[in-house]
Amino acid sequence: MKLKSLMLTTGAALAAAPMAVAQDMADSMTLVSWGGAYQASQINAYSDPYKAMHEGLEVVWDESSAEAVAKLRAMNEAGNITWDLVDVVASDAIRLCDEGLAMEIDHDEMLAPAPDGTPASEDFGDLIVSDCYIPQIVYSTTFGFRTDVEAWNGAEPDDICDVFDLETFPGQRSLEKRPINNMEWALLCDGVAKADVYDVLETEEGQARALAKLDTIKDSVVWWSAGADTPQLLADGEVVIGSTYNGRLFSLIEEQGQPVKMLWDAQVFDLDGWIIPTGLPEDRLARVMDFLYFATDTQRLADQAKYISYGPARASSAPLVSTHASLGIEMAPHMPTDPNNAKNTFLYNYEWWADYRDDLDAKFQAWLAQ
Repeated sequence: MKLKSLMLTTGAALAAAPMAVAQDMADSMTLVSWGGAYQASQINAYSDPYKAMHEGLEVVWDESSAEAVAKLRAMNEAGNITWDLVDVVASDAIRLCDEGLAMEIDHDEMLAPAPDGTPASEDFGDLIVSDCYIPQIVYSTTFGFRTDVEAWNGAEPDDICDVFDLETFPGQRSLEKRPINNMEWALLCDGVAKADVYDVLETEEGQARALAKLDTIKDSVVWWSAGADTPQLLADGEVVIGSTYNGRLFSLIEEQGQPVKMLWDAQVFDLDGWIIPTGLPEDRLARVMDFLYFATDTQRLADQAKYISYGPARASSAPLVSTHASLGIEMAPHMPTDPNNAKNTFLYNYEWWADYRDDLDAKFQAWLAQ
């Protein structure tokens, strides 16, 4: 089955001929995401409602998105693609697309238009950073800190560089075990202007400068790999300040009632979205395409914001964001894009990291091992 004809038998065509289409679709899907509160929001907003419409469908969730590039490379090498749909950040989507490991798509053919008929490509707009990418949410990586640290004498961090201030804010930190964001924050707090960060980081000297700044707190850092790690470390009191995704901190603060606040300063905006691995059999691809048409429409992206404080990637979804599904609180003020939270943001350079990620990953891991 050609991709064009496959698209015509899925998505919008489903309502017209559900029985004819269903027999062409696989009866299971393996979806890959990040675990924790974010994956729970996807289950609540996307997969559970979709399963309710398709009796007997099995949906398996894998929490390996942090390793998506390496694992898809290995699967492709082995000729055995076991994943059907993968949630990745934008820079990883660009890499996977460039390497031919993610399928190029026609957003307007494959995805639902906005309720007013605006094509999907216009509704997502500039957030479509790759021909293979289907954005879901805008999120940020930022810091949470405990509000009950006696050694701080009532002071609270309000500047990103407070993370590097062990004298005023003593205690263990948690940082992600990869160069992204850490290198940028380090240069900002070593005096590099925001507009110059990537020009500096492109040089050997700039990379050494970032790592030297990180050296100043390295002995006080717990390194994390999963987005759920920092919230747990903060809840347990094992760290006093740590980076993670803003939605994880929202869950910790609002849902769990932990004595934690957000440090929004120099939050780094990023995107999460889907890619489809290349080489799927026709029945699995048909199922994925049908699910994507449903799961990325205007209402479903707005629904996800009922469960986690990430901004939906469609412009048409934003006006539909309302209250938290169980807490009843307004969600808009908890979004990273809220004006009160976005007074000083750092714009993540997707394409730069797609080009430099492999080299800097190796250099960063070697530095960690020293």
